[in-house]
Amino acid sequence: MKSSTVLSIILLSAFIASTTAKLVLDVDGEPVENNVAAYYLMPDLMGKGGGIERVRTGKETCPLTVVQSPFEVVNGLPVKIASSLRSYFIPEDSKVRIGFSSSPECASNPWWTVVEGLPEGPAVKISGGYESTVEGWFKIMSVSSSPKLNNYKLMFCAREDDSCENIGIHKDAKGNRRLVVTDKNPMVIQFVKVASSSA
Repeated sequence: MKSSTVLSIILLSAFIASTTAKLVLDVDGEPVENNVAAYYLMPDLMGKGGGIERVRTGKETCPLTVVQSPFEVVNGLPVKIASSLRSYFIPEDSKVRIGFSSSPECASNPWWTVVEGLPEGPAVKISGGYESTVEGWFKIMSVSSSPKLNNYKLMFCAREDDSCENIGIHKDAKGNRRLVVTDKNPMVIQFVKVASSSA
């Protein structure tokens, strides 16, 4: 009897904690949906480039490298955010998977991962094409200076030691703005919901 009461209290506490967590919001102030809707990840300010897309770099046989478009008129590719939490929306600071709505031919799935041993440092790639991947997850954290702004940064947390670092931009010799794990300034983004007709 006592053990079922204790279990009920623990489950209720977990439910209350998950329902009171601050939610990630899109540019319209709506909560970002958990693995349902697709979003463009856009920079917070004009003049900082466009949305997130994928390109082929190095010896890749198809585009596996996650980059920011240099052109601010380009929205990039639709992205989905997925949390293992049983929540319709994405809470801030929760473990999430991030991936494009569709994957290229040579990738086993659309989800992002981090690959070590590259000249630019640990870089964000699409799963399936590299052996030296780092096990871990992404986080979305608010960096808004005002409650009216829904600005966020992405972080990658390595499973090995639970350390989390920012996702920033590294410009390579060919001008690609690669997403990389860095201890420097993060890339600041906003979530723009893709219209249902084009998702």
